[in-house]
Amino acid sequence: MSQKKLEGRIALVTGASRGIGYAVAKQFASEGAHVIATARTVGGLEELDDEIRAAGGVCTLAPIDLRKGEEIDALGYSLYERFGKLDILVGNAGVLGGLSPVSHLDPKDWDHVMAVNATANYRLLRSLDSLLRSSDAGRAIFVTSRLAHDCKQYWSGYAASKAALESLVKVYAAEVEKITSVRANLISPGPIATALRAKAYPGEDPTTLPKPADIVGTFVEMAEAGFDKSGEIIEI
Repeated sequence: MSQKKLEGRIALVTGASRGIGYAVAKQFASEGAHVIATARTVGGLEELDDEIRAAGGVCTLAPIDLRKGEEIDALGYSLYERFGKLDILVGNAGVLGGLSPVSHLDPKDWDHVMAVNATANYRLLRSLDSLLRSSDAGRAIFVTSRLAHDCKQYWSGYAASKAALESLVKVYAAEVEKITSVRANLISPGPIATALRAKAYPGEDPTTLPKPADIVGTFVEMAEAGFDKSGEIIEI
């Protein structure tokens, strides 16, 4: 029987109640990781937990609102008390925000998309950095989008938030690469059949797109201890 690729690793996945996060959490658990699954939607997390446990995996649910930094800090403290380390962080949670001309974008929409897509990931790194450093091979993976560079009209909030995320992760990667075993990278999945994609393109046939489960292998590869790239964007 072959060794599971993430056997014994502790992995935190945000936005795990559906879509890419759900699929990644399931795959990580099937590869032997103890998954810490976070999201605001408790029902989705409970379904994930049922599926992981039915398949013989291990999952801990942590329903939190990533817009609230104090909840992220509390989660970090709980992880420290229970495990003393974190091997894998997947910053997947994201929101679309409003699609409109820059001059018409509601400030509340701007604040919301920046809070979830950018600021929350800064707070995760701030709270979990010491736990990643305590791992023998801490791996941080964040989900970005080609829209951070394509800069299409009406996508200002989403594009800006992903551009900010990319800069944040690349700076963090540069800070830790030479002095720790932590490696931080971004993954750009391309068009995937998710709820966020359906909201942005309501007339699109989702059956023409890859499913989240189709791309989880890349996440596993990036989470492995032997994956030594850092500060890069891995495009699918």
